[in-house]
This record gives sequence, C-alpha cells and structure tokens, in this order.
Amino acid sequence: MNLDIEIGRSKRARRTYSLDEIGLVPSRRTRDPREVSTGWKIDAYSFDTPFIGAPMDSVISPATAIAMGRLGVLGVLNLEGLWTRYEDPQPMLDEIADLAADDLPAATRRMQAIYAEPIQPELITERLREIREAGVIVAGALTPQRTQEHYRTVIEAGVDLFVIRGTTVSAEHVSQAEEPLDLKKFIYDLDVPVIVGGAAGYTPALHLMRTGAAGVLVGLGGGAAMRTEQVLGIHAAGASAISDVAAARRDYMDESGGRYVHVIADGGLGTSGSIVKALAMGADAVMLGTALARAEEAPGQGWHWGAEAHHADVPRGVRTRVETVAPLEQLLQGPSHHVDGTSNLVGSLRRAMATTGYTDLKAFQRSEVVIRG
Repeated sequence: MNLDIEIGRSKRARRTYSLDEIGLVPSRRTRDPREVSTGWKIDAYSFDTPFIGAPMDSVISPATAIAMGRLGVLGVLNLEGLWTRYEDPQPMLDEIADLAADDLPAATRRMQAIYAEPIQPELITERLREIREAGVIVAGALTPQRTQEHYRTVIEAGVDLFVIRGTTVSAEHVSQAEEPLDLKKFIYDLDVPVIVGGAAGYTPALHLMRTGAAGVLVGLGGGAAMRTEQVLGIHAAGASAISDVAAARRDYMDESGGRYVHVIADGGLGTSGSIVKALAMGADAVMLGTALARAEEAPGQGWHWGAEAHHADVPRGVRTRVETVAPLEQLLQGPSHHVDGTSNLVGSLRRAMATTGYTDLKAFQRSEVVIRG
C-alpha cells in the first residue's frame, strides 16, 4: 500500500513518526518489575542495562566510563575529544562551562579554538589504559574522517569495542579528493566488534550491516545539542527510523543465514519515556547523551555538547544547559525524586516492561504501540 503524501505536484513524501508521537499500550498481562531482565549482550560482552554512554565530552571521561562500567553501562570515550588533546583537560572543561550563554557566536568561536589543539596518540593510549586497568569493558569512538589516522593506536591500546560514529555514516562514501574508508575491509581486518552509524533508513542500515558491523547506530545523534535540521535541513523521525532499521536487521538475518546485527537508537533520548519507546520500536540498546549529562559526575557540569558544536567549518550544534539532577548511580537505578523521567532510568524501563507484560528486552520489542492524538 502506498502511503506517500503529496506535498506538491512534483513531490511526494512518506509520513514518518517521532518517538513523541507514539505511546505503548498495556497488555492483558502484567509482570512484577523485580522479575524483569534488562540485560543486553553484544558479541562476547554482556551488560546489565541496554544503555551506552555517548562519546561526547560532556558525558564521558575516563572516570565516568569506569563508573558506568561498574553500574552495568557501557561508556564510550570520545577519542577526538579533550582527553586526547590535553594532558589536563579540566581547565578547558571549566572554561566551556563558564562561556557566556547569551553570545552563541562567541561561545562557538572559543570552542572551535579549544578543539583546534591536535590529537595526541599517546593520550589515546593513556586514557584507554586507565579504563582497562579499572577492569571494565573498554570502548572508544572515532569519526569516519579520523578512523584511518588513529585506529591502529586505538587497537594497540586494547579496546574491547570500537565505535565509528558520525552524524551520518554510509557504506558507500564517494570522494574524488581522498581515498574513502572501506568499511567492509576495515571491519573485516579488525579483531574487535565494531559499532557504526548513524543511519536513518532501511537501505543505508542494510548496507552498513553488510560491512560486518556488530551494531548500527540509528539516528543523527546529538539530540538536544544538535541543530542539524536548522543548518542542513536533514531530519530523521526516531520511531520510524528505528522501525525501518529493525526491518533491515530482520531481512539481513535472512540474507546472511542468521547473523544478528544490533540496532542502537542514538539521539533524542533525553528521558526514560523516550528510552522505553525506542526499545519498544525495535532497538536492542540506546546511546544516551543528554540523559547521562545530567549526572553529578558528568564532565560537562550541567552543560551538554557534541562535536557538532565546535566543527571548524559548519558548526551545527550548541552547548545546551541540561542541569544536574542526581549522582550517576541514582540517575540510573534510583530512587527518583523527579517526575519528568530524568532519573531512575533503569527502574522506569523495568516498570514499563512489567506493565506491558514482558520480562526481557527481545520480547519487549513486540510491544503494541499507538499513534498519539
């Protein structure tokens, strides 16, 4: 059935839905939240919760990656961030937190200058060593543009999971100016599982799955800190994007003879309700930025920003005030003193699963959903 809508006589478009436009429907059977499992596994690595800390300087430091790992969450360190540019990044973090909120161009110029400092390979090694020695699972992220330059350093430093994350990542990047990253060959040659994205549709995701990726990030990332639609006109409605990529996962399983690629929602997941809905739409896990930037231990000190905020040529993000709501453990596991879905994220997920009658995440993907209003 063709559900395209005519915008004008020469253009038709498919109606898509954001996570805000859908809701879950309770089933005839409910469960005890204490009997619900939120465990998630990718490759050989198991986690107590399906949450991944986004590789953003306002969210993940080596210390917060370690703290998250001890709480059953995978923290991914940004290997192009302040921790790999400065021996002591704290003065830079303090300065970013103190930038004037009413002069966005000045704040952007200063962030561009701070991030112009070159990446130091020895700091990549040192930061990953620090996380590894704490005994938690080690994950680091590079953009596609930096992967060829630094991946050997990353692998030699001993990561367990490698993330290639950009606003959009394709398996068929075309460039006449330089040799593009051959994702399929690159992933095949590595000895560690690779998570790659973002992708916002069925076909791009299917092509990324065919590269051998262990997981595909769905969405444009950045969430509250992104202004990609304002700057580039590009938008991906979360609920539809996750459903589309989940369909690609299903079809790729048939095509590959049973190989399962994890779908990881990324962006626009600032509250427990949006996290719950992303998992119900078919995501295996969620990558969280804003939600974890609110922790007392977060490096951003109540502010949140991504690489888009300091892009040298086309900045399309902002340093956003998200406030601090609770210590990390309380933010994840409660008890909560907030009624807006900003704390006890795991408890909220457990209760949603119990209310809809499911005891594990895979079954929860079968939840009935409705379009609101």
